Amino acid sequence: MFTVIDLFAGGGGFAYGFKREGFDIAAAVEIDRAAAQTYARNIAPRQLFNTDIRALKGREFEVQNPDVVIGGPPCEAYTPVSLNRMEYPTDRLYVDPRGRLTLDYIRMVAHLQPKVFVMENVLQITEGQLKYALIEEFKLAGYERIYFNVLRSENYGSPSERTRVFVSNIYFKDYLERFRVSKKTTVWEAIGDLPKPDWPHDILNHSWVDIPKKFKKRWEKLRFGQAALFFGRKGQTFKDYTKLHPDKISPTVKGSGRFLHPYQPRLLSVREQARLMTYPDDFVFEGGLNEQYNQVGESVQPLISTLIAKAVKEFLERGNKEYNFQPEFI
Repeated sequence: MFTVIDLFAGGGGFAYGFKREGFDIAAAVEIDRAAAQTYARNIAPRQLFNTDIRALKGREFEVQNPDVVIGGPPCEAYTPVSLNRMEYPTDRLYVDPRGRLTLDYIRMVAHLQPKVFVMENVLQITEGQLKYALIEEFKLAGYERIYFNVLRSENYGSPSERTRVFVSNIYFKDYLERFRVSKKTTVWEAIGDLPKPDWPHDILNHSWVDIPKKFKKRWEKLRFGQAALFFGRKGQTFKDYTKLHPDKISPTVKGSGRFLHPYQPRLLSVREQARLMTYPDDFVFEGGLNEQYNQVGESVQPLISTLIAKAVKEFLERGNKEYNFQPEFI
């Protein structure tokens, strides 16, 4: 059985796909207490460190030299949605304390020397010289060939948009082409069979959440796809509290973002947002309501993590032979 160590593990969305594909989740590191509780409940790794990764050296892991290291360092330093993102791209990696956590991921990879690593983040982590800085950092960690696998989850059946880059020492984007779908999955196809949250039911993480008072009057007037809140800086505008169009795919689910239900005057429940992120209903989120929303929105979709796990497993089973290595340029 192939072993996995999960860094910046969150609630377990990335690990879920690997566990589903038969990998042994040997260890995980997650600083947030509620997310670690969710991870323990759903993934049950052999070791779980509920601590700051900067406090670890790598020797603490029972399994050294695992087959795979996965993880998604925080994206706040890189995403344009962050209103305090640094102007110069390389400052986001080397100066911003949040961005420097990416270097801690690479530090762990350098210590553990897995056969495969896969690091998830927003596409903007490749902006400007950042892409080349990452290539050099991974070279210093012992990996000469670095690939940037850009995946759009809606192409594989996700009912929500999500474009992410998976930085790895293997190129698997072409491998995943066989799983592309021609028909998009709509919001209503994903959540339409769930009962109203205020009706009797036994579905966990599915409760009625009121619209904030300042947006409540707008719900009736909003058309499908319209948002109640706009924010941004330097000519970039982002929206939140979007009234979802039932017959289209959802915008990107974010940890701090919320959606308005298309037919009922309320926010989507945590379970409904989890459905948009392709989580099964038996995956239970721990902690307070906002912590649950954050765990859903800040994760790798189980649909995507499962496909990546399939690609990694084939690579490991073939012993690096007859696997498609082609550089991915952005």
